[in-house]
Amino acid sequence: MRKSLLLLLLCSACGLAASACSRREPSEDCVEPTRVVDPVLLAFLSKARSAHHLADQHEAKGDRASALRALEALTAQPAPPGGLPEVDEVLADTRARVADLLSQAGRFDQADAEVTQGLTHAKAASYFRGHLFEVRGLLEERREKALRSIGHGQEADKAHERSLNAYEAAMKIQAEVIGSALAPPSATGGSRP
Repeated sequence: MRKSLLLLLLCSACGLAASACSRREPSEDCVEPTRVVDPVLLAFLSKARSAHHLADQHEAKGDRASALRALEALTAQPAPPGGLPEVDEVLADTRARVADLLSQAGRFDQADAEVTQGLTHAKAASYFRGHLFEVRGLLEERREKALRSIGHGQEADKAHERSLNAYEAAMKIQAEVIGSALAPPSATGGSRP
């Protein structure tokens, strides 16, 4: 069972922000609750959190197929409009989890397609992009093992190379994320993003 800690934290943070503002009078920090967090975004995040909890429950019982159905119910639906980064992060994270489950079932090509789709939601260097490459490395590692077990050494060697490349890409992306966080503020007086 793999819980998505970042997904849970993200959903909780959005819920707390909306809740806190809804209990206060409008101010400079909190103009109107609907302007702080979009209700459609909150609904999407709640749906995502529920899908991941449901998948956790199914995984705990060893029911990978039901876990996949719960997560695919989220990725198969249209995303909320507006190109919100939170939506892209949730979809990238969910695609990574689907890919992991598919690769556990030996469905390697489908798993790789999920990673590729997830990368469309995580184009810039971020934890989510790096995690997708990490999952790609894991799925190629599993593919290598499966191929070796049936005597397909040459294909297994190629999967091994793809695994190494994906892990190296994940490390490079995560190093960039860490480096950006540790970079001093710019000379123009701006603060870190």
